[in-house]
This record gives sequence, structure tokens and C-alpha cells, in this order.
Amino acid sequence: MTVHFIGAGPGDPELLTLKAARVIGACPVCLYAGSLVPAEVVAHAPRGARVLDTAPMTLDETHAEIVAAHKRGEDVARVHSGDPSLYGAIAEQIRRLEADGIGYRIIPGVPAYAAAAAELGQELTIPEIAQSIVLTRMSMKSTSMPAGETLENFARTGATLAIHLGIRALREIERQLVPHYGPDCPVVVAYRVGWPDQRLIRGTLSDIRGRVRAEKITRTALILVGPALERARDFRDSALYDPARPHVLRPQGGGR
Repeated sequence: MTVHFIGAGPGDPELLTLKAARVIGACPVCLYAGSLVPAEVVAHAPRGARVLDTAPMTLDETHAEIVAAHKRGEDVARVHSGDPSLYGAIAEQIRRLEADGIGYRIIPGVPAYAAAAAELGQELTIPEIAQSIVLTRMSMKSTSMPAGETLENFARTGATLAIHLGIRALREIERQLVPHYGPDCPVVVAYRVGWPDQRLIRGTLSDIRGRVRAEKITRTALILVGPALERARDFRDSALYDPARPHVLRPQGGGR
């Protein structure tokens, strides 16, 4: 049998990949994070499948379900929100699978930052403004961050920041980022992006805390920070389609 770690995307069931839907539909066991994965996603599970919400379960309990499925020779769809490579907590699951000789595969999903950018209708890497995206998080009550992986260090690069688990730490985010980005740097808080009740709150480092407080948002939100979020119109075109910069697929003169 195989355990399939599946990225369900940020919330919109239509952002589930065709491969993910096919695999969920073929697995007799489906374990999913019910607080973050819509019911429509696990509805792909076959009739009679064992479908369990892992939100109230411990790692030991979920692994026991997988071991039991392994003994029965049944494949498992282990469904996570977004993309399982980002804060999916799959590393510790994989460690246990390998210790028990259980095979696994990973099926990627649409990450929240990509879905948020799509809903905003803009690119996050603007020529000569920002060409890098840093995916990070705040510590809060979660595992502590490694030494050196601080917002202040990331902010020195001027990159676009995608901050997870930080909605309750907006004051601290403002304190650390204003010296590097300035108080007027644009910020977007994407709440439950991809869900029917999603909200996109635009502001700046100096006022986003008040805007979020007014919306009463306290969880399940991604924070985007950086100059690329400004609806800029005054920037140079990228070199990708520049006729003065030929490349192997577009020789000088357009290849005609």
C-alpha cells in the first residue's frame, strides 16, 4: 500500500488538481485536516471509504490508522491544505512511515500565497521592485524559529514576505518591518483565501492592525508584505519578451 500526501489547495475545491482528485477517489482510507480542507474535497473518496477528520487526533492516532490500513493492504489519502511541503507537518509523519517500512508519495497543491496573488489580480515579482518571495511564519505558540530566520533579517532583502501564523502578531510584525520597509509599505491580509467567506484586506504596515481588528479576524489568514503589492504602473517590462534580448527560442529578428 501507499500513503499519498495530497495538497488540497487553499480552500476552493476547484483548485484541487486532477491527479489529487483521482487518487482520493481510489483510496479506501482518507485522513484529512477538517478545519482547513473543505468537505467537497474528501467527497471524492469512494463509497464506503473510511474518512476521518484528523483535526482532533494526535500524531500517534493518525499513524495508527495508517498502520492499520497498511496491514489491510489499503492505500491512504492523507489530505492537507495548501501544498504539503509548506507547514504541512509531513516530515514527522514521513519519519514514522520510513521507520515502519510504509511507502509514500507526495502530490503537490496550490499554496495559499499563489491563490491570494490570483485573487488580488497581480504578480508578486515586479521587475526592479521585487524578484523574491520569502515564505515564513511567526513563532507565537508554534515551534520556535531557527536562529537567523527572523523577519528583520528577511526584511533587509526588500523581498515580498508571505507570513503564516502571524495574524495575532501584527503589532510585532509592524515593529520589526517598519524600519526596513517604511510605515507606508503595502500589506494584504488574505483571510480564508479560496473559501466562500474569503476576505482580502489591503492596508499599510502602519494601519493594517486596525483594519484587521475592525474585521474581527483572529485566525486562518496569510499576511503579504512588500512594495510589489503596490498597484504600480511605473516599472520597466521584464527582459522575457524584450526584442533587444534574443534567446534560444527567440533568435535575433524574431526567428523569422
